[in-house]
Amino acid sequence: MKSLFLIIGAPGSGKTTDAQIIAQSSSDVAHYSTGDLLRTAAKDNSKIGKKIAHIINAGEIVPVVIVLEAIMNVIQNAQEAIILIDGYPRSVEQMYGLDDTLSVQEKINLKGVIDVRVSDSIAKQRVLGRNRGDDDDMAIFENRLKVYYEPKEQIKTFYTTKNLYHVINGEREIKTVVQEMESLIHELL
Repeated sequence: MKSLFLIIGAPGSGKTTDAQIIAQSSSDVAHYSTGDLLRTAAKDNSKIGKKIAHIINAGEIVPVVIVLEAIMNVIQNAQEAIILIDGYPRSVEQMYGLDDTLSVQEKINLKGVIDVRVSDSIAKQRVLGRNRGDDDDMAIFENRLKVYYEPKEQIKTFYTTKNLYHVINGEREIKTVVQEMESLIHELL
């Protein structure tokens, strides 16, 4: 049985960095960034790769079927017992898609959804200052933030009802955020 944790947060919340640090410090934890999975697929010169690249570059959401396939593939192939997926779900459709997928299998148990919270001003400062490429453009950042907020309340309500939703203050030192997230993960196992 694999224990799954979803790490969500605004662009620039630090969710990817936090999850990477946790995975690097434990041989039993794997981390996958939804964004990285999709960016890797977008570099593929296939028809689907080009489609994903266009969607990502516009700051939009990749279709649920494509994202779910990528996520389930890495979870099923992971050797580790604890899986951290960051950047998912980004829509209500993605949330329900994962819930439906997990409900018909017995090898993956969703243990928690951890929301790494930061203010919009901190998120903007972090994203526009990282010089990563297409997504450090102001218009794309604003669209990504809008896309993040649109389903936020429904996602929060859905996972709160299932007693899976947890919030961490992402504006503190990385070390402090990582320690709190790591403690929460072990508490929820």
